[in-house]
Parts: sequence; C-alpha cells; structure tokens
Amino acid sequence: MVESYKIINDPVHGFVNIPSGLILEIIEHPYFQRLRDIKQLGLTNLVYPGATHSRLLHAIGAMHLMKEAIINLQNKSVSITKEEEEASLAAILLHDIGHGPFSHALENNIIRGVSHEEISLALMKAINKEKNGRLTMAIEIFEDKYEKHFLHQLVSSQLDVDRLDYLKRDSFFSGVAEGMIGLERIIKMLNVHDNSLVVEQKGIYSIEKFLISRRLMYWQVYLHKTVIAAEQLLIQILKRARLLTENSLCLPGSPAINFFLKNSFRASELDNLEVLEKFTLLDDTDIMSAIKQWQFADDKTLSLLCKMLTRRMLPKIELSLVPFTEDDIAKAKSSMIANNKNFEADINYFVQSGEVRNSGYDTQEEEIKILSKDGNVQNIYLISDMLSAKAFSQITKKYFLCTAKI
Repeated sequence: MVESYKIINDPVHGFVNIPSGLILEIIEHPYFQRLRDIKQLGLTNLVYPGATHSRLLHAIGAMHLMKEAIINLQNKSVSITKEEEEASLAAILLHDIGHGPFSHALENNIIRGVSHEEISLALMKAINKEKNGRLTMAIEIFEDKYEKHFLHQLVSSQLDVDRLDYLKRDSFFSGVAEGMIGLERIIKMLNVHDNSLVVEQKGIYSIEKFLISRRLMYWQVYLHKTVIAAEQLLIQILKRARLLTENSLCLPGSPAINFFLKNSFRASELDNLEVLEKFTLLDDTDIMSAIKQWQFADDKTLSLLCKMLTRRMLPKIELSLVPFTEDDIAKAKSSMIANNKNFEADINYFVQSGEVRNSGYDTQEEEIKILSKDGNVQNIYLISDMLSAKAFSQITKKYFLCTAKI
C-alpha cells in the first residue's frame, strides 16, 4: 500500500512529507501547534528583521532531516524498523515542545530553574498518556534509554538534525550567510559503527564547515550584543512584574501569564497537569500583549522598562574579554542615578552584568567520530587541523555590562 501523507512547503527544505498516523496527530496536537506563535530566535528580529520564523517550522524541518538521515542509514544496511523510524520522527518533532515564549530568551524565567528540556519531557509524557503509550519508544530515544544509541544521537548530540536544521534555517531567515552548511552532503556521509553515529572520512571537511559555521552564527546572531541587551531587558520586565504581583498588585495579562507570575514551581511538579496546561497556553503573544499594557502601569519602573522594549530603546551594552569589576558596575549605576534620581531604589533593573559562552566543538561532550576507509574510528578533534586551533579547543567567554539609556 502507498503510504498516505500531507505535504508542507518549507522555504528552506522545499516540499516536506508529513506521514499520516502518529506523526500527523502530533503536529495537529494543541501543544505542538502552540509553537507557531513562538519565535525560533526570540528577540533577534530586533537586529535581523527577517528572523521571525517559528519553533513549529524548525521542528518540522528537523523531522524532515531525520527522515532523510534514516533513509540514508537504511540504504547503508543499518537496521531501523518502521516503528523505530516513527518513534525517531516523533522524538525530534517534540524535542523543543517545552520552549517558553521567545525561546531561549526566557529560559528558566517562566518556570524558574527548570530547563526547556525538562518541560519537553513532561509534555511528551502527558501526550503519551493521551495516546495510550504510543510515544513510549520516542521518549526512550529522547532520554537515550533505547538500545539503539545512534537514534538518540540524531536527536541530541554535537551533530544532530536539530543543529543541522537550525543553522541553515536561522541563516536563511536572518540573512547571515555564515550559517549556510552542506546539509545534504553531511547527511549522506552519516553511518553507524558499534551502535554510534559516525561520519565517513570523505565528509570531514563538511563537518569542519558545520562546526565553524555554528561558532560564527553564535557570535554574529545568537549572541549578538544587541540581542543580549534586548534579552536582559525582557528578563528584567518579567522580574519586576513578578515582584509587583507577589506584592498583591494586579497587573493586566492573560490568565496563563498571571498564573506564572503568582506561582513558583519546581521540576518535580511538572507532572501536575494544571501547570503543563497553563504553560502550553503561553506564547510570544501573551508576553508582548502584557508588556504593551504594562507600559502604562502606575509603577514607574515597570512602565519604563516596557516602553524601552516596545519602542526599541535598548540598553547600551559593552563586551569585554575580562569580567567587569564591582567598581565598573558601581560607576555605571552612579552615572545613571546622577541623571535619574527617581530610579535610584530600582537601579538594579537598569544595570546588569553577566557572561555569555561559545564553543565550536565541546571536548567534554560526546565526540563526533570519523570513520576511515580501513574501519578505524577517531575523534574529529584529534585528526582535524582546523579544530585543533585555540578557538575550538576551549569555551570562549565574553562578559557584558548593560546600562539603560534613560
């Protein structure tokens, strides 16, 4: 019988087949459809106006690449059953379902101290219960508890289909050419050796290009200094709104956002269906709608913070290769207070410092393995001239100091 499927026209990959059955059911699920209204790159469109693509589009693109990778491995006599294929597609579809509004910008801020991976797993388990256990294998692959480790590596590793999709997609929509990688060749070069994903030796240069592109995209797009400043501003807005709510001030906003402003939850409480249901009602629209209302709040600090974001009056940001000292931070605060004595008590909302990290290839994570023609397997880091450079041998840190322009 011919397998039935729907077709989606993806601007990055072209026509993408959506198979009927479990995969189509997942895509049509309200938890997944919510990803339409969550930007893949958070506030990056304040720097790159075209970067407004959604988490839903990325998830479907990653699923398409998973399908291509599986077909390639099957053609090389790697045993992957129909059930394992469906489970792998389901796992990659749902790998980012736990992202909150504006993606990484508000990581650990909606449900404080809880990562999007933890929320994704909780949502997968909730959907699995609805589907009478049909997602069990997908969850095992996601958690790396399934016997075929290479399927987990396709979902989450230093060379997974998630990264392959987001690099090319984010490059396409931002217009930053450094992220354009050779997807097709990388996928064609994948193989399996001793239950682990490997890359055939003739694909090593494509992998080097992939790793270099990822590093460049982090500095140029994901960790662009103006994006950092905008994200810090958004975090301070939520922090102030939560403080006011905890002090019994009633702020306008959707029921979902008010629920999380009033309540705190731990990771152990993610099996609470009410928490999950409320979380899945949140998207970028809730946050921006609230911020547009809060800019007229009686609280001057919250009002000003919100006006700064809605009017793109973003903080000034300095980057440094060494940490900013307490004196540097104190001087920034003193300078602001001299011009704006009304905000002296709340000065910490307008001056922030911190650090960002970037690594081309993390030697502490599971390595990318290169399979030679004679059957030997080696860590790409040890055989690549390019990756042995200092830039790839350690995590690069940059420190920032954000000061509001008020």
